Amino acid sequence: MFRTRDSTSAMIIFSDSNDDMGIVFTLEGLTQAGIIFIIAIAIIVTNILIIATFLNFRGPSEVINCYLLSLAVADLLCGLLVVPLSVYPAVVREWVYGDIVCRLVGYLEVTLWAVTVYTFMWISVDRYLAVRKPLRYETLQTKTRCQCWMAFTWISAAMLCCPPLLGFNQPVFDKDAYICMLDWGSMAAYSVTLSILVLGPSLITIVYTYTYIFNMLRKLRSGHPFHDKEYATALSENLSNPSHIMSFSLVVAFWVSWTPYIGVKLYEYFTGVKLQVQFLHFGIVWLGFLNSFWKSMILITMSPQFRLALRIFCMTICCRYKGRMQAELIGMEADD
Repeated sequence: MFRTRDSTSAMIIFSDSNDDMGIVFTLEGLTQAGIIFIIAIAIIVTNILIIATFLNFRGPSEVINCYLLSLAVADLLCGLLVVPLSVYPAVVREWVYGDIVCRLVGYLEVTLWAVTVYTFMWISVDRYLAVRKPLRYETLQTKTRCQCWMAFTWISAAMLCCPPLLGFNQPVFDKDAYICMLDWGSMAAYSVTLSILVLGPSLITIVYTYTYIFNMLRKLRSGHPFHDKEYATALSENLSNPSHIMSFSLVVAFWVSWTPYIGVKLYEYFTGVKLQVQFLHFGIVWLGFLNSFWKSMILITMSPQFRLALRIFCMTICCRYKGRMQAELIGMEADD
């Protein structure tokens, strides 16, 4: 092994004595690989914690937790099957796992992204029904019905995104972000159709439902008169639920994370000019993937029920706190 240093970065070159092949490790590549590795660990750990917390919780829970659990599963799969495969390519600056794995990674990215977008749509519908039909919400939104919707979402997303997996277009290794992505430009008609099917109903539903929710919240705070007192009481109780703001924050965080990537790609597509800034392309891609980590932070900071469930999960691990855990559950039930 020997080291060389140029004007821009340090390089470490490992060479094989049997041939002239060598692997060049740059300081920049090692740093970016380290960033990707940290992102992968953060996504995996936080989403395992979310899933374990929801599955361990035995107290009264909201239906929205079914959707949050689905989001955590999608993020965990991304952290396990997509993100780690970019660590070594970031070091050697090339894809080393073959065309089939590259195609699978591209397919998983799109499928999990579609599942997330659709799940946000169902969450917005759930919050809308809680406000629009507060007296009938519990009969309209049952856990079984929500689980059926999520199963339908996963199956439909997997089927909608499968044509590229079957070989109708080629995967592309992004040498700036060190990740495999599908070449959507070679399938313009399919790409536009998929975008409409995924983004169209989701964005329309999200905008309409949260506009209605915040409008009703404004009316309630301004003292708007409601003729049905029972409805007004149920509406006030539902609007006081922090899940409305928490779910809206999840949606905002998702689009804030991915908007820079979408904006740059649209600019490059319509202008035909690729921005020759490697750090920019690297940053916007992994900022989008960081959304899988921010969800856990939003849940912890904005959901009192999740914080309680998390404390109960931690107490469950420590058996000596079992009595305290049960007392806290009883206290929560009394508050409800």
